[in-house]
Amino acid sequence: MIKDEIARMVEEAATRAQEAGELPAIALPEIVIERPQRSEHGDYATSLPLRLARAAQANPLDLGQALVRRLPPSDAVERVEVLPPGFVNFHLSESWLARQVDAVLEAGAAFAQAPVGQGQKVQVEFVSANPTGPLHAGNGRWAALGSTLARVLQAAGYRVETEYYFNDAGSQVDVFARTLYARYQQLFGREAPVPEDGYVGSYMVDLAEQARERFGEAMLRPQGEPAPEELGRFGMEQVMDWIRRDLTDLGVHFDHWYREQTVYDAGHFDKVMALLREKGLIVEREGAVWFATSQLGADKDEVVVRSSNLPTYLATDIGYHYDKFFVRDFHRVIDIWGADHQGHVRPLQLAAEAMGIQPERLNIIIGQLVTLRRGEEVLKISKRSGDIITLREVMDEVGRDACLFFFLSRSADAAIDFDLELAKRQSAENPVYYVQYAHARIAGILNHAGESALGGGDVAGGDTSLLTHPAELALIRKMLLLPELVETIARTLEPHHLPYYAQDLATAFHDFYEKCRVVDDDSPELSRARLKLVAAAQSVLATTLGLMGMSTPDRM
Repeated sequence: MIKDEIARMVEEAATRAQEAGELPAIALPEIVIERPQRSEHGDYATSLPLRLARAAQANPLDLGQALVRRLPPSDAVERVEVLPPGFVNFHLSESWLARQVDAVLEAGAAFAQAPVGQGQKVQVEFVSANPTGPLHAGNGRWAALGSTLARVLQAAGYRVETEYYFNDAGSQVDVFARTLYARYQQLFGREAPVPEDGYVGSYMVDLAEQARERFGEAMLRPQGEPAPEELGRFGMEQVMDWIRRDLTDLGVHFDHWYREQTVYDAGHFDKVMALLREKGLIVEREGAVWFATSQLGADKDEVVVRSSNLPTYLATDIGYHYDKFFVRDFHRVIDIWGADHQGHVRPLQLAAEAMGIQPERLNIIIGQLVTLRRGEEVLKISKRSGDIITLREVMDEVGRDACLFFFLSRSADAAIDFDLELAKRQSAENPVYYVQYAHARIAGILNHAGESALGGGDVAGGDTSLLTHPAELALIRKMLLLPELVETIARTLEPHHLPYYAQDLATAFHDFYEKCRVVDDDSPELSRARLKLVAAAQSVLATTLGLMGMSTPDRM
């Protein structure tokens, strides 16, 4: 990336200036290259002179001039200037920019790659909804976020594995089974009330009817006896089938599906309890077993085994993460959780640190809620109340691509207002339509070129040195941002920047199209050059949409 090349140039200039006595022999900070807020200030800038000024006891503008004098030559940089209060600004060469069109086309989808991960093994675990009901819109948000983040990390050079963790053990499984059994009995005329803490959504009636079709009366037990385990397992497997199907239709796939019961069957729970006990972090009081997080700086201790002898969610999660780090040897683990798990974050981080895991190796992203709207009307979601709007219903109404785009359109820590009416609108007001229309418009241009006197849509012979119009160069500049964006997302774990970039790229293309006639039989050479630019823009736009899991329509 040109940003990295400029950073190397600045570092070399600083070293040369130190050798020449123009800069004091002090330790250089990390060279940070940024994009100026105002385009007239160049394409890239560094504030290194400002950061050196105090230690060097010198005027930052003088330090900037010393750096500029020692910069090595680069055909990518046309002009360098020093601006108050101490920035060194770089203006890219227009001829170099034009040549990047060929580089983009040659690289294809690989153009987005950024050498950040260096092959490190990373796990991204997301959605992981309990198999006690169908997925809702909030689950869809984590699906979009996690799958996009995984694709970006792969483009950034990581070895990524995705995982769905589902609870098939614990109290919620018992509640689910008792609820299903009550609904099942009701189908046969029995008086069987749904448990007070049960799941009252209508989907439980649907599951009961499926169970009756499968088992007939075979699952009925004498009045008062507990629900048969086989019935609960059947219901849970049916829900997992719904979840898998919904995620597949959303374009989200997992490398692994991990059952909670594995934590116990493989002995991970026993191992972490023994490990924490050896460190003096397990105490027993009030009939329960506690993780002594107060010894690690927390305000209070956390229960890991209840008085009923049942492990808590936290205990299971500690064992699960022991498996991630010590058994499967992930260098880095990224968990994406809903807002209701906020209180669970710090105890798990403390447990990981107690097991010897460096804090930076465990990243937990907490996401906020999704509010569904139809214009001004707010649609409520509640799995427990039965008034549930499923992910399937949202997908059926607005389509997969709109779901992915809107779910990604805000940072994870910000709530989303998802307007279903806007998502269906076929106009520039709808950002999904606006972005995909740019791709379809490009496809139409290339098809038109194939029918013109130019002799086809093959752009191989286009001379990119003819691309000098400001709108052409603006489009190229926007295209060159993609690998930098991939690098940024890989470092910050914030894939919500992709939808905004896609809109900016579409805007740059539409602006170019309005100002520059692409297919002009009277200017064949310029037309071929512009067709090459159009093809490169299509490639970058398709790669961007692909990172989000979205389709690339050729017509709309």
